[in-house]
Amino acid sequence: MATPRYKRILLKLSGEALAGEQKYGIDPATVSKICAEVARVVTMGVQVALVIGGGNIFRGMAGAARGMDRSTADYMGMLATVMNSVAVQDALEAQGQPTRVLSAITMREICEPYIKRRAERHLEKGRVIICAAGTGNPYFTTDTTAALRGMELRCDIIIKATKVDGVYDKDPLKFPDAVMFRHLTHEEAIARRLGVMDTTAITLAMENKMPIVVCNMFGGQIARLVTGEAVGTMVS
Repeated sequence: MATPRYKRILLKLSGEALAGEQKYGIDPATVSKICAEVARVVTMGVQVALVIGGGNIFRGMAGAARGMDRSTADYMGMLATVMNSVAVQDALEAQGQPTRVLSAITMREICEPYIKRRAERHLEKGRVIICAAGTGNPYFTTDTTAALRGMELRCDIIIKATKVDGVYDKDPLKFPDAVMFRHLTHEEAIARRLGVMDTTAITLAMENKMPIVVCNMFGGQIARLVTGEAVGTMVS
């Protein structure tokens, strides 16, 4: 087994990824497949922190656009991320991988409160941690949460796992002539509005010199990436 280049990673998954082909809700088969990729990385000796979106259940921005109070809509979105996190925890533990959900909004009957030192201790013990409920504040996305937790937990890299192989100049699912970027600077990602992550998240990563890689969540790409192989699009 190849020696991992990164000791600790922050893995960002979209909520939509958990829905599979049904595009809404949680598809257990898809979640199990994603968790198999995560567990594979952990067996390599890599410490993994996860941040999962909630767009497959409720998206705060969409709710606000339809007339809801933005704060109310964002809190509902945070609760959606907790549901996704619990689903992923169940799937990981079904595969024998110890996991803890740590929520920025206290709900002790379901998960632990997010405390930085506790999160680091879980990672050191080989447990996957899932950081749920965003930052606990409205107006911040799960992309920004990923950047914040990645730096707070002293991760070596942020990996955004998607349905495509990297960042393209246009949607590769709609345009067959789309070209994938192998490397971008943080400034280029912001200026080109390529949708790598939201501007706040990329700016936060840029100011703290945190690299971001966008790659496919399937096909063993995450495992290949952590060994140092050039996979996906590097933003640094």
